[in-house]
Amino acid sequence: MTACPTGIAHTYMAAEKLTQAAEGLGHEIKVETQGSIGAENVLSDNDVRDADGVIIAADKDVDRSRFVGKRMLVVGVAEGIRHPGELIERVRTAPVYGGEDGGAGTAAGAAASAGTGGGKQRGVGYKALMNGVSYMIPFVVVGGLLIAISLALGGHPQADGGLVIPDGSFWKHVNDIGVIGFTLMVPVLSGYIAYAIGDRPALVPGMIGGWIANTGALYGSKAGAGFIGAIVTGFLAGFLVVWIKKVRVPRFVQPIMPIIVIPIVATTALGLFFLYVIGRPISWVFTHLTGWLGGMTGSSAVLLGAVLGLMIAFDMGGPVNKTAFLFGAGLIVSGNQTVMGMCAAAIPVMPLGQGLATLLRRRLYSEQERETGMAALFMGLFGISEGAIPFAAARPAQVIPANMLGGAVAGALAGTTGVTDAVPHGGPIVAVLGAVGGVPVFFLAVVVGAVVTALTTVALVDLSERGKGGKGAPAGAAAVPAVTALTTVAAGAGAGGPSGTAAATGARTEAVSVPVPAPAPAAGAGDEGGAGDEGSDEGRGDGAQAPADGHSVPSPSPSPEVLSGYLTARTVRTRLAAGEKEAAIREMAELAAGTGRVTDVAELVRVALAREAQGTTGLGEEIAVPHAKTDAVTAPVVCFARSAEGVEWGSPDGTKARLVFMIAVPEAAAGDEHLRILALLSRKLMDPDFRARLQGAEGTAEVLAVLAEIR
Repeated sequence: MTACPTGIAHTYMAAEKLTQAAEGLGHEIKVETQGSIGAENVLSDNDVRDADGVIIAADKDVDRSRFVGKRMLVVGVAEGIRHPGELIERVRTAPVYGGEDGGAGTAAGAAASAGTGGGKQRGVGYKALMNGVSYMIPFVVVGGLLIAISLALGGHPQADGGLVIPDGSFWKHVNDIGVIGFTLMVPVLSGYIAYAIGDRPALVPGMIGGWIANTGALYGSKAGAGFIGAIVTGFLAGFLVVWIKKVRVPRFVQPIMPIIVIPIVATTALGLFFLYVIGRPISWVFTHLTGWLGGMTGSSAVLLGAVLGLMIAFDMGGPVNKTAFLFGAGLIVSGNQTVMGMCAAAIPVMPLGQGLATLLRRRLYSEQERETGMAALFMGLFGISEGAIPFAAARPAQVIPANMLGGAVAGALAGTTGVTDAVPHGGPIVAVLGAVGGVPVFFLAVVVGAVVTALTTVALVDLSERGKGGKGAPAGAAAVPAVTALTTVAAGAGAGGPSGTAAATGARTEAVSVPVPAPAPAAGAGDEGGAGDEGSDEGRGDGAQAPADGHSVPSPSPSPEVLSGYLTARTVRTRLAAGEKEAAIREMAELAAGTGRVTDVAELVRVALAREAQGTTGLGEEIAVPHAKTDAVTAPVVCFARSAEGVEWGSPDGTKARLVFMIAVPEAAAGDEHLRILALLSRKLMDPDFRARLQGAEGTAEVLAVLAEIR
């Protein structure tokens, strides 16, 4: 089985490689591809029954329940492309899958298989954490926005500057619904982290453990452990369930293990462990932090503000955050409003800073993260610090230090100038309503803190991505739909059944026979595509090309149709001038602009680079296929260029990209058109003879003639 977590190209490349290898070894094969354009060539029950083995080359969790009783080999997607023949030989002696890891292809099972299969996959912890974050985000967004909207539209200003929603009113009910969303986000995070590790039996102990972690009253603490506690309980629940599954039990007990025994045992054990072992230290920390802060009230206001800002930003609703908040709120009654002023300035810094970061460097974030960033900005205006939790949970090593630095700056600035807050709440909303004293400095502290957080986050995330050498996707990739290719192999030539040669041929035909809508008419022949370097074809219609030697060569008449007309002579460059990836993408975007279908070159480049940040589009075999789905183009367009020296693209096999295709489609392109084009390209580009002829073609006319074979 193969899977690419950030696109579709690797799926079809692996499928084609496995098909070619099986035919070369005299085996019969059928390949099912499960990608962003849906499952194709789906395996029937008969296919699975007749197969001698199943190969799974996947970088995401997949349903393995239909393969119980079959020999199964699990590796990373790159192995399906690089060593297909070896995988086919190895699956013949692979262990028989017994369904021990549940039916969902859990992260734990995938990691264990990767250890024997040799595939390069992300660790269990990363996969599980991203799974939890992806399910938590909707609860954060819905809960936070409902609370903010109810306060904005239904809140009544009070004499002290506070904002109260009358009990029993419509907006109070909306606020209550939002609070429920916020309350659920922590157990959901914990539950789905556990689910990714231990499958369905781990979901209940994970969620209940997360609820316990977030309910401090259960273990004598005034504040729950928040999202950090949820991460702890999620991993504990997941691995506890995996361990329990390994315990041998009588056969008559096995049917009730996943639905009764495992959930009850794991939930009870985890709950009691948290209450008696983990919860008590949390309560101790809360109590002693409060006492420590009380001893600082007479010290430097700058130092106290910085410390409170650090605490507010650390866990956003957890015990450290709540200690600082309740400390400031408690002093309001005694007449000391400056401590709450420091807290109020720090409270909105995290969501505002993280939202700002998604605007400053959009390419570092997935589409889901960018949408969450906009919601975080809105929540920050209303002092809802939890809006930053999805970012902190996804990238704790980068986001939490950035949050703390920005919070400390905001708190220190507020402390320096004696900002006050008369109500136990923070954010710009309390200043607008008149609860804050020293409003100009308060806003200055919030803005400076948010900017510091944003810039620090961007720097740390960028540094982290550079440290990976461009070979890994950022955290937000977890939200990007993963792609899998499922392969069953019948070992031995002449094996009959539906998984025979005819089926294998059908798999290849299906992948390249996808109907493609007719393209929009191209712009006039006089459109420029960029600076005319050697080998460029800008300014010419489809009937004339300028090969590398500079002489005009007439195209065949009629000119060959390539990829349903999306790739034409004006989008071919026989010599790419750029020597590095970003410059190459920009050069390709300018080439696409020559068709008249690009309205904003800069935006096209930005979206393409954002896609690269999610994971390299270098496919190996000296191929790269950067792509973008954006309304910066009015109709689908495909460009092709060759690089003599090659461009470093972070390809899985380490080769430089010499054949570069760029695909750009509008947001509203029917049927995910760029994914269909990628599927066509990926299969054909696995043919070494095709690549050799494409490299050796002289001039645009010959290049188009070779590319016309893609159909």
